Amino acid sequence: MTGPYVAAIDQGTTSSRCIVFDSRGAVVAVDRREHRQILPQPGWVEHDAAEIWAKVQAVVAGALAAAGLRADELSALGITNQRETTVLWDRATGKPVHNAVVWQDTRTSALCRELGGTEGQDRFRRTTGLPLASYFSGPKAAWLLDRVPGLRRRAENGEIAFGTVDSWLIWNLTGGTDGGVHVTDVTNASRTLLMDLETLQWDPAILEAMRIPEAVLPEIRSSAEVYGRAVGRLAGVPVASALGDQQAAVFGQTCFGVGEAKNTYGTGSFLLLNTGSRPVPSKSGLLTTVGYRLGGGAAPVYCLEGSIAVTGSLVQWLRDRLGLIRSADEIEALAASVPDNGGAYIVPAFSGLYAPYWRPDARGVITGLTAYVTRAHLARAVLEATSWQTREVVDAMVQDSGVPITALKVDGGMTVNGLLMQHQADVLGVPVIRPVVSETTCLGAAYAAGLATGVWQDLDELRAHWRQDVAWRPRMATEAREREFRQWRKAVERTFGWCEGAP
Repeated sequence: MTGPYVAAIDQGTTSSRCIVFDSRGAVVAVDRREHRQILPQPGWVEHDAAEIWAKVQAVVAGALAAAGLRADELSALGITNQRETTVLWDRATGKPVHNAVVWQDTRTSALCRELGGTEGQDRFRRTTGLPLASYFSGPKAAWLLDRVPGLRRRAENGEIAFGTVDSWLIWNLTGGTDGGVHVTDVTNASRTLLMDLETLQWDPAILEAMRIPEAVLPEIRSSAEVYGRAVGRLAGVPVASALGDQQAAVFGQTCFGVGEAKNTYGTGSFLLLNTGSRPVPSKSGLLTTVGYRLGGGAAPVYCLEGSIAVTGSLVQWLRDRLGLIRSADEIEALAASVPDNGGAYIVPAFSGLYAPYWRPDARGVITGLTAYVTRAHLARAVLEATSWQTREVVDAMVQDSGVPITALKVDGGMTVNGLLMQHQADVLGVPVIRPVVSETTCLGAAYAAGLATGVWQDLDELRAHWRQDVAWRPRMATEAREREFRQWRKAVERTFGWCEGAP
């Protein structure tokens, strides 16, 4: 444990965390607290933004106490966050005007179809790199402006602030109603469906189409710069980075070179490939997004991304909804008690399918059931669903980029599951590599904040900190891999068109 120290707040989908890192990028202390998942009706997912802010303050205090550090011993604070989750709040009172609408929420599906008109999902893709989908935060903001009484008038008068969760936290950290800074970074802005990927500014034509007043929007800044200084518990600490959680993992995995890729296994899974200084349009159902930008004068780095809505949360579903396991860590032993899935496949299209299909009409299925199938086979099918969905994204990524992936760096909670990681290597046919520091999302935010404040000097210094922990190498025969993949694709096709009225 050697100073200087940098803290990172990771505001995830299910919990708030704060991790303190030392100068070598090693974890010094962690504190974590879960927050409520609010489910008003099928397909709707909300969070209480005020609860999130309270939990963030608690985990910051907890991490500092666990590290035995005072706030003035921190050189910088970074933020990483669930990206598309949307918050609107009153600038005068600091109170949210509605629960935050979470990235998983599908209530804007009809609005997205309406916005697409005759051009469909790709209406804004050339500008934003994204399809018109309920996943993104611009349509969520438009929905709230239309549904909360009086909100549009207040927004047009400049009384309301819009932001993804990074904006909400930075505003509160730097003073809130008393001088809080209203900003976002390019990575989070690139997930709104409102930002031009080339200019890195809000696009007036899209704002007009969605009827979103420019007065509500934060200023777009780089991913690594001092936005302001914290008040309260962290008084004086520079708030010096913000990255969407998946871009932060790219940074924490030191995927700084073109062709380097990582996959993060969390509530969902997100595979990003560094494509360099120019955005690469996708023809295979992927997203084109900003990977990071280091300082306002630097060129941005772009990525191709494949977003999978349900991976880790499928294990939670098996535990909480079906009761087939008592804790998430039981699933590996249960799945390993059988040699295969018994012919069963689970496609978790709970809120439609994301990359590479973008099918909001899809719903989850379990296929291939026979009397032979046991709960152990279903447990194995749950894990394998993550591997197969990742395989589909990797195939699309190679098709778009023309660059074969020779290894996949992995991080996130599910990487502790050796059976899953081995199956992932088997279905990809390439090594799957986990680093020593698996908290790469927080680490990426800390690295960016440390670069902005001089804790670390350059990307080469950060690369020197990366260390391999475990590598899983493929063992499955090619014929078996492709046969199983064909079965998976048949299962996916069974999900299409289930939800009537969706495209």
